[in-house]
Amino acid sequence: MARIKPQALLQQSKRKKGPARISLTTIIMLTLIVVLILFFVYATYRHWTQRSRIHIENRESVIEGDNSFMDSKKSDLPGYAILDTAKGSITVELFKDSSPEVVDQFLDLCQRGHFNGMLFRHVIKHYVIQAGDSDKLGAVEDWTLKGKQYSQLDTSLKHEAFMLGTSKVKHDKKEFELFITTAPIPDLNEKLIVFGKVIKGEDIVQEIEEVDTDEHYRPKSSIGIHSVNLKQSI
Repeated sequence: MARIKPQALLQQSKRKKGPARISLTTIIMLTLIVVLILFFVYATYRHWTQRSRIHIENRESVIEGDNSFMDSKKSDLPGYAILDTAKGSITVELFKDSSPEVVDQFLDLCQRGHFNGMLFRHVIKHYVIQAGDSDKLGAVEDWTLKGKQYSQLDTSLKHEAFMLGTSKVKHDKKEFELFITTAPIPDLNEKLIVFGKVIKGEDIVQEIEEVDTDEHYRPKSSIGIHSVNLKQSI
């Protein structure tokens, strides 16, 4: 076997290829591709974030629009009712915010003339006067029991005198009754849905309270509501 001379070995090693070098063009192309990918990812992210923000803003604007519509609709409703009775006028402020459904029903009945000519059926001194189309005591029956003492009454605001309410018992519009308290009543919220307060004519309520009644708390002489006038403001 022939020996290879050292000089030949040196020349042969020089001819061996070293590691392949990446050209400048390739580096530039790869850089551009990475930049494009990053730009695409950023553009996609920004698009969806903007779309989500617009969706949320539109939803909030719809909710605000609905709320403003409801507020404007609520503000358009009459806030006061004037009950013209045989003894004089009683002005009531309606609780449109706390009892909207009952107030709506009351306003509808007023516009239909439901309360025109309605009689005060029961008068319980130091408790309540009741106007309605039925002679049944209903919600006020417990208040007629003997042993109820005026000193036992709670004086918290929600139980105060001269509150306007109707029975909590489900009934149709024909049986819608009116109760006006003449003293604080501790179990008022258990019996009635309070939807208004007398702001003028308390003396008229007290005059009605003083009429003579029979053993069933029915006025001996008829006294009733002539009409109800609705007002936006007083």
